[in-house]
Order: sequence, then C-alpha cells, then structure tokens
Amino acid sequence: MLKFYFNGSPNPTKVALFLEEAGLLYEAVAVDTKRGQQFGSEFLKLNPNAKVPVIDDGGTIVFDSNAILLYLAEKHDMFMPESRYRGDMLSWLMFVATGIGPYSGQAVHFRHFANDASPYSSNRYQFEAERHFKVLDDHLTSNEFLVGGRYSFVDMAAWGWARMMDFVMGDGASSRFPHVQRLVDQIGARDAAIRALALKERFQFKPAFDDEARRHMFRHQHQKS
Repeated sequence: MLKFYFNGSPNPTKVALFLEEAGLLYEAVAVDTKRGQQFGSEFLKLNPNAKVPVIDDGGTIVFDSNAILLYLAEKHDMFMPESRYRGDMLSWLMFVATGIGPYSGQAVHFRHFANDASPYSSNRYQFEAERHFKVLDDHLTSNEFLVGGRYSFVDMAAWGWARMMDFVMGDGASSRFPHVQRLVDQIGARDAAIRALALKERFQFKPAFDDEARRHMFRHQHQKS
C-alpha cells in the first residue's frame, strides 16, 4: 500500500486531495515538523531535503508535492489534461511549483513569523505573491480550470496555497482575486477536498508554535556561525 508522509500544511494537503479524488488506498504517516521529525535519519532517507510530503509507492520514493501529483496522475491516468494540452499542463504546473508555492511560503514567513523582518523583505515577498496570484486570476477570468477546460491535478496543485490567500497576503486578499477564489470554492466543495482537509484531525500534531517549533522550522536562526 502506498505510504503518504504528510502534515496539515498546504503542500501535503494538495497531495491528500489527489489521493482522495482518485480513491487510492494509502497509509497516512504523520510527520510532526514542529517536533523536528522531518530531520530523523529514516525520514531523511526518503527525502534528503527534510520536507513533507513524500510518498513511498511500493519502493518508488517521490518527494515534492508537484512531482508527486504529476507522478500519480501519469501512473494512474487520472485527472490528466488531454495530451494536446501537455505544454499548458507543464507550464502551469511549473508556475505553481516555482512561483505560487515558494512566494506564498515566503510571504507567510515574513508576514507571520519573522519578528525581525525588514520592510524590504516583507514588501518583496508580498508583492511577488500578489503578482503571481494576479497572473493566476487573469488566466481564470476566461478559463474555468487551469488547463484544457476541465478539472485536473494542476488545479489541485494551485488549490493547496490558493485556499489560504488571506493568510498569505492579509485579510481580504481573496476578494482581490475573485476568479482564483471561485476555483478554491469549487474545489473546496468537493467531498474529496473535505476529506483531505480532515485528514490531519486523525493525528496529534503539536499545536503550539513555541520555541521548540521555531528551532525546528527556522533552523537558520539557530545555526552556529
């Protein structure tokens, strides 16, 4: 059975969405990053980058959420755009992987967690997060879904962070990107999305973002020079 190493953050959640949509049997394995479990020797054998999600599909290890989505969609031929849209599929998937995800993550870090953040740093990542979501919103103005006119794993990839726009860019941000929010609402109403979001409730993750959590999540602050 496929093993799915996860926590409740945006990137693992979009993989959970695919697993639930596809009806695949899987064993969910909680990795509590606030307790530093991602740095354990056994987990590092799966992903030397010490991040979730990871899947172990009968000995085939895949890490990075977007790589996992592509791998699963291709293997099971589910939620794949038609072959004639392969260029669009790769383009929008990479747009999510190299733009939406990283800039959203950094925007969250500097907005919510970097106590000593400079205004330049905060403004830089807020601007880029908003710029990327504007590109996404403009595309969705005339497209119901991201690729090929139908729901695909690329929409799942975008949904991971898009559902958290207000957390990324501040209260009310989602109202500035109505077409992205429409896609978020459309996906969020699906039974598979409800199950994916509820998955973390079956496990006991550390709730507090305390000094221990900061030590594990923001290791750059604790490295010796």
